[in-house]
Amino acid sequence: MIRVWELLFWFSVAWILYVYTGYPVSLWIAGMVRPFRPRDGERALPRVSVLISARNEEKDIARKVQETLAWDYPADSLQLLIASDASEDRTDEILAAISDSRLTVLRMERRVGKNEALNRLAQQATGDVLFFTDANSHIGPDCLRNMVRHFADPRVGCVTGVEQTIHDEGQAVVSGTRVYLGYESSVAQLESRIGSVLVCDGAIFCIRRNLFAPLQPELANDMELPLRIGGSGYALLFEPSARASEKSTASPREEFSRKQRIAAQGILGFWRLRKTLTGIRAWQFLSRKLMRWLVPVPLTVLLITSAALAHNRFYLLCLVLQLAAYAAALIACVLEASGLRSGRLVSICYYFVLVHVAAMLGVVQACLGKRFAVWEVASESRGPERHAEVEKA
Repeated sequence: MIRVWELLFWFSVAWILYVYTGYPVSLWIAGMVRPFRPRDGERALPRVSVLISARNEEKDIARKVQETLAWDYPADSLQLLIASDASEDRTDEILAAISDSRLTVLRMERRVGKNEALNRLAQQATGDVLFFTDANSHIGPDCLRNMVRHFADPRVGCVTGVEQTIHDEGQAVVSGTRVYLGYESSVAQLESRIGSVLVCDGAIFCIRRNLFAPLQPELANDMELPLRIGGSGYALLFEPSARASEKSTASPREEFSRKQRIAAQGILGFWRLRKTLTGIRAWQFLSRKLMRWLVPVPLTVLLITSAALAHNRFYLLCLVLQLAAYAAALIACVLEASGLRSGRLVSICYYFVLVHVAAMLGVVQACLGKRFAVWEVASESRGPERHAEVEKA
């Protein structure tokens, strides 16, 4: 019996280590063996259509429009399309007061959800490149130029940037989010070296217009489009200089719901688009997404087997370390509920547990039939107070 416990223990260790270190190392090796080398071409500035689906974005929409239309890009090559998804606040009023021939606003009288709103905007887009972003994201003036230059290579079908958070330090969810986004950025860079970024950042990515296909309401657009484009044989790249700054929610409840939805949409997308996942793309999805969403399984097995083998000093030490990590997560949870700040290490433990439980729950819910065609945005990630923080970042 002890032998079985040991096998389960090391299987769990191997799973967890592979997800967080083995996969990135494998990408690094693949990038050394078979790197994607972009071809030089004419550095043209194609006509770009920026698509934004907005729902009750009165706190950010005016700033977003002003910022976007001020990008360092030829004015006659930039089109901004915004869909107000049955907004109930002042979003429509604010947009109506903006006079610029480059701006097109489409009002949805009945709420249709983000993807259906984007589908309708895409029908009115005239650009050769479609740029997807969110109303609450802050994007620098030179980002668009840095991203579209990659389309000089006809093999490139999609380019994504990176999200960074702006919020007070010391809050557990915010600290954990920053570490997570930093890790995701590093993985995306490694994937880009082989021309195969798996998924995009929904706040900042662009595709060739002729590769756009109507989005399914219940999937995430920043996952569905990359999977389809990659499945068609096009390269997907990561541009590290293209950054979208967003105010991160500090609410554990909001972050839990967001991660739960992302995983639910992801596993559903995996099933519906499984035919697009072949070869290296299938390996990437298994490694970066599916195995990570299911990490609570080996974590649970690891805890149980460590306890069963605790008569051995090594396994006893492993058990103590695990219990200490979970205790730290619990402490951070209590501090957060009390409005107190927690240390970085404690915050990371808390965030790690929170997002993995949320992801696992999302997978289970999707398998049981729950869908997310529409959802409410995290309220704490909206608001004008973020703008001062952006200037300091």
